[in-house]
Amino acid sequence: MDRMKRLVSALLVLIFPFIVATGQQRSPREEYIEKYKDVAIEKMRTHGIPASITLAQGCLESGDGRSDLAVKANNHFGIKCHTDWKGDSYYKKDDDPGKSCFRKYDRVEDSFNDHSDFLRYRDRYASLFDLDITDYKGWAHGLKRAGYATDPQYAQRLIKIIEDYQLYCFDTPVKGEKKLVLPPNPSALEAVKELKPAKSSIWYKYSRNRTLYVRNGVTYIIANEGDTYEQIAAEYNLFTRELLGFNDLKSGDKLAGGTVVYLEKKKKRAQRYQQYHIAEQGDNFYDLSQRYGIRMKSLLKYNSRNSAGAIYPDEVIHLRSVKK
Repeated sequence: MDRMKRLVSALLVLIFPFIVATGQQRSPREEYIEKYKDVAIEKMRTHGIPASITLAQGCLESGDGRSDLAVKANNHFGIKCHTDWKGDSYYKKDDDPGKSCFRKYDRVEDSFNDHSDFLRYRDRYASLFDLDITDYKGWAHGLKRAGYATDPQYAQRLIKIIEDYQLYCFDTPVKGEKKLVLPPNPSALEAVKELKPAKSSIWYKYSRNRTLYVRNGVTYIIANEGDTYEQIAAEYNLFTRELLGFNDLKSGDKLAGGTVVYLEKKKKRAQRYQQYHIAEQGDNFYDLSQRYGIRMKSLLKYNSRNSAGAIYPDEVIHLRSVKK
């Protein structure tokens, strides 16, 4: 019996390392990456943000999903409420004095969705989308420069996570997969930024009875019922022909309430992070020109059109020059 016990003990000593090696539990960070890598890859496909960056930020900001903010508010990216947040809120102490307001989500996936929208459609992060999808170092440093975090080592910490866990592997496109075409966010396009009147503005003395807006850096107003182009031109000290030219029109057709009327020349191209528009039923070049604040001539040129012909659903409409 003693001999049998010694034999069993010897066998256990031999096979125990194998049991430990094969049954070893993953670290919390490894579990986090495994759990959310698919959603990060999906956000890369829909928003153009490297999956490695999304995962590294999630790991860092949420403490691998274990921070109070992550557990109690499903907020994995430390996004604060800001003035445009309409959802639930969660208050906690952070680097600022007192308690700060953070966004609270119903699901973790909502946090990933909001994080992707937050980067994609805010002007201060626009330059990031000029970087290659595999340039995780450029993205990390760009996030720090844009003010995503106050930690002076934020970029280095992201890069270390990406390299330690080889997250850059998730940024490599699948062989044979077509280059991603990203449709702009409709809600972001419709959102308008109020232009606060300032004495340095040429429109200051004309803006008392109307709200001025800016789209693609171009000032515009929303026409009221009963407005005419002649009336608006006179109101803003412009020639009617000049106002019509700003809006790619040759004659003063009847002006419907709610129409966007630009008060200065539209831009030659869309903003840097708006490369394409995926056409929907009923789209036409003039409406897209007004929607994005781009001159019709430029829009037609980018799409190799001599005239504003038909646009078909799902057609890719270029909003900036196409790099050869």
